[in-house]
Amino acid sequence: MSMDLVVVSKGTKYVVQDKKSRVLYNVKKKGFGQRYVLLDTSNYHLYTLLQTAEGRKPAFSIILNDDEFLKLSCKSLFLDPTIIAEGKNMNYSIASKDRKNFDILFNGVTVGHIATKQAMAGVFQYDLNIENTAFDDYIPLFAVAIDIAFGDINKQ
Repeated sequence: MSMDLVVVSKGTKYVVQDKKSRVLYNVKKKGFGQRYVLLDTSNYHLYTLLQTAEGRKPAFSIILNDDEFLKLSCKSLFLDPTIIAEGKNMNYSIASKDRKNFDILFNGVTVGHIATKQAMAGVFQYDLNIENTAFDDYIPLFAVAIDIAFGDINKQ
């Protein structure tokens, strides 16, 4: 079994919906800099995505209870577009050949996919499909990191 979600960029926030367009999460930009908080439908703060580096190799941290939970680093923007996410006993690789269609590998095994679709006015939507056993609340933040890292390049 797998779960299908849609992550839609709406200005400075992202909305995470299921296939029936029910909102499951909101990701809102907070304060100055690149800090995004993942909120459930009760507005409970689950995780924070913090951009720690920009430019040719963007990097992020996913923070849980003020501690770095996962460290995301973009290995390449062009030749082999890949984001590596590493944490305690967890290694994700979010890999693509075209900066639009990404495979999510957990400890070397493919557990999901993220497909970039262009919606109206140059805004992107990310179709996220992941195995139920591999899903956790922070997974939609992978699509937000892809949007931040590759969104401007994909608009060109």
